Amino acid sequence: MSDATNLSGKIALVTGASSGLGRHFVKVLARAGATVAATARRLDRLETLAEECRSEGLQVLAAQADVADRASIFAAVQRVEAAAGLVTVLVNTAGISINKSFLDHEEEDYDQVVDTNLKGTWNATQAVARRLVAVKQPGVVVNIGSIFGHRVAGNASSYCASKAAVLHLTRALSLELTRYGIRVNTLSPGLFHTEMTEQMFQSGFAESLIKHTPARRAGNPADLDGALLLLASDASRYMSGSVVVVDGGILNSSL
Repeated sequence: MSDATNLSGKIALVTGASSGLGRHFVKVLARAGATVAATARRLDRLETLAEECRSEGLQVLAAQADVADRASIFAAVQRVEAAAGLVTVLVNTAGISINKSFLDHEEEDYDQVVDTNLKGTWNATQAVARRLVAVKQPGVVVNIGSIFGHRVAGNASSYCASKAAVLHLTRALSLELTRYGIRVNTLSPGLFHTEMTEQMFQSGFAESLIKHTPARRAGNPADLDGALLLLASDASRYMSGSVVVVDGGILNSSL
């Protein structure tokens, strides 16, 4: 690890940390030297993760919160600051998808997806950014996007819309927050096999995507490590409002 991507002394908060990429990101940041608060709704999974990390000598604590609930995530940020220090690195990983056709989507389906993916990103970022501005400290926000924020897929209209909105939110927040030393960027993964994408693999849709991916495979979580550490660290100190795509080249192909 280069000195530029060393996160020693940093306090990081990862949302959506109970499974999938969020869980992986907690370990990546902790191994880079950060003290990491793992945040999600499922406390039992967070505590298991924190115990695993501590057995490796990593500094990880569980901080239960629902990013869609403004009071919940604001309270979690306060608890983390009291326990470990000011959060200066935020990774907004919390996200869900409901795979239904547009005509079958119910209002509660749309609300659940958008409240988690977009409003949750808004809530967590505001909770962290307000504290940073109040004490005049710099920080970094890494929003986790998706290739389906750049292009669309069937039976995922609410997910595609929410992830496209996250891309534009990143640009808007960069415009407002960079002057305070708070950089905001997006990491957009392609197809990765996680709990959330399991249905895509079972239905055969993932296989179709892989055939159109120049790399001819789905991504492994470790394929995101370099991009995550770049955006979370001082190595990207002049990047804000940027989008880093890690997708095996699929955005350059046609489906």
